[in-house]
Amino acid sequence: MKANVYSINGEVKKEIELPAVFSIDTREDLVHKAFKAISLSLRQPYGSSPLAGTRRVGHNLGPNHGISRIPRLAGGSKGVLLASMVGGRSALSPRSDKVLYKKINKKERRLAKLSAIAFTANRDYVLKRGHKISENVMDTLTFPVIVEDDMENITKAKDAVKILSDIGIYDDIIRSKNGKKIRPGRGKMRNRTYKQPKSILIVGSSNEKLRAFSSLPGVDTASLNSLSITKLAPGGIPGRLTLYTETAIKELEGVN
Repeated sequence: MKANVYSINGEVKKEIELPAVFSIDTREDLVHKAFKAISLSLRQPYGSSPLAGTRRVGHNLGPNHGISRIPRLAGGSKGVLLASMVGGRSALSPRSDKVLYKKINKKERRLAKLSAIAFTANRDYVLKRGHKISENVMDTLTFPVIVEDDMENITKAKDAVKILSDIGIYDDIIRSKNGKKIRPGRGKMRNRTYKQPKSILIVGSSNEKLRAFSSLPGVDTASLNSLSITKLAPGGIPGRLTLYTETAIKELEGVN
């Protein structure tokens, strides 16, 4: 597979051969499985103490005393410990000691990540995710989008906008900006009021060199070491519109 390398002015600079990782047999089902395992493992356990309601000592008199055999406080008739008692344990409440980690095989997780990378070079999956591309470059733009390393020298957001506009993918950021909506339900009360669609993922040599892009709506930045399923396939849906620098593509040559 081959792809164009674009300059920061949006012009085709040269054509290069893509690393072998973009030619592997992709597995959409594994991408979804890995994303589900990762997102479920990030949950925070909550609930009362496992010992709540069970710190009392209860006794019962046994049979043939004309009184139900529930644990009671010594010297009285107050019931304790049981879920039906005042101050007793909770019957079906969330448990703070529950293990929420979801396992996935190491080879499956690795293949899922490689597949997610390969899907970024698939035009059909990129458009299927709903990403918007300028009509002027719709037929000529190659995937994945590769830009020369000079883009890492950009320090201002307005210059970052100009680069993305010249390449023809800034329309996707507008889509993300216009798609910002108020979240339904209780999340508004928990410091997550808004939901915003994901836009472009930019992969370079380091996150710090891509700060000018990270402030744009829906844009995420990553280095090769920080690439993850959650960034490459948000929601477990592969084919995110991804922009790589030339250095990042060269680093992917050793991945197989």
